[in-house]
Amino acid sequence: MNLKLTLIRYLRALAVVLTALFGGILLWLTWFSYQTADGYVHPGHCPPPADDLLVREDIQFQEIELVTKDGLTLAAWYTPPENGALILLAHGYGDARSQDFYILFARHGYGVLAWDFRGHGQSEGDLVTLGYFETLDVEAALEYALAQPGVEHIGAWGGSMGAATVLRTAAFREEIEAVAADSSFASLEAQMDHQAPYPVLNPMIRFFAEQQTGLRLELVSPVQDIARISPRPVFIIQGMQDTVIPLDSAEKLYKAAGEPRQVWTEPDVGHLNMYAGYRTRYTRRVIKFFNQALLGIQSYQ
Repeated sequence: MNLKLTLIRYLRALAVVLTALFGGILLWLTWFSYQTADGYVHPGHCPPPADDLLVREDIQFQEIELVTKDGLTLAAWYTPPENGALILLAHGYGDARSQDFYILFARHGYGVLAWDFRGHGQSEGDLVTLGYFETLDVEAALEYALAQPGVEHIGAWGGSMGAATVLRTAAFREEIEAVAADSSFASLEAQMDHQAPYPVLNPMIRFFAEQQTGLRLELVSPVQDIARISPRPVFIIQGMQDTVIPLDSAEKLYKAAGEPRQVWTEPDVGHLNMYAGYRTRYTRRVIKFFNQALLGIQSYQ
């Protein structure tokens, strides 16, 4: 009898311990998922971009401010075009205005307008939605460009989140006549599955991200939007050593796009590193793309 009572007490104690352990694990998973989601949508402002490289390379530019429809002020650089065409330059997640790509286009006579997305660099805001509200930032840049003298044609280059965002914006703003999308994810849902491929954590991270932004992940889907850009041309670029976005992103976007479209992949390039790895070829192909689309020039110049 005593043995039976002892066994019952032992089992009860074990149940209490296991319940506490399970509760602790569940609590930790919830906390970790919340912190991960919070980090995604509130990445913090990266260091403000210096303009020393533009100065050293003798690129003429102005410091300007853009104001979005929802009232945020974005820090930006602007260079007027020499050839009548301007490129909107959209950087990636956790980054800021790119001097390298700014110089690339400015050196070929293009006007350039580059800004820090909301929640990045020197711009206002702290909530990042990876391509939803960021379309308002692209529109603010587009409206500024449309109001500038000498701007007759507008194209857009975007990298990573910036690529996804300009694809989505171009789908409903026909003033953007051509888009080069470097290292864009195909959909935010696929991106979340890639970044958090864990059966337990994934739905919890997604839940908290959607709660904090008030948005559903499926609303950010360049692969669903890209067909509406046609008959304006798109150029999709991705390295096949990309560990940041799914490797099938470029293929999905290319298949979903209407004509005219082109895609460029290389087997030995990481995320957003095509320009660094193939600088001469990248310059030739991207400038030729915009020359044809915006200026009617059929060759690289």
